[in-house]
Amino acid sequence: MKKEELKKKSSETLESELKTIKTITGALIGVLTVLFAVTIYGMLTKEDNTTFIALMAVAISCSAILPIQFGSMKKIKTELELRKTNN
Repeated sequence: MKKEELKKKSSETLESELKTIKTITGALIGVLTVLFAVTIYGMLTKEDNTTFIALMAVAISCSAILPIQFGSMKKIKTELELRKTNN
């Protein structure tokens, strides 16, 4: 998300986007936690680990989205703080 894009949006829109990103990120963290738990449990208790190894790869790949989401949240929060201090 570019700074110029954030400056063009209203504060209400940014707050709405921030709330949406927080909700989506929380849901993603929850799903990834369950996926990691199921995968680790399956790897420890089952003899055939191929499915669980593949699921672990999916979980690790999906967790790469989290830093991007946190970066977006930080940019939006920074822009909102700048607007509050300027007013």
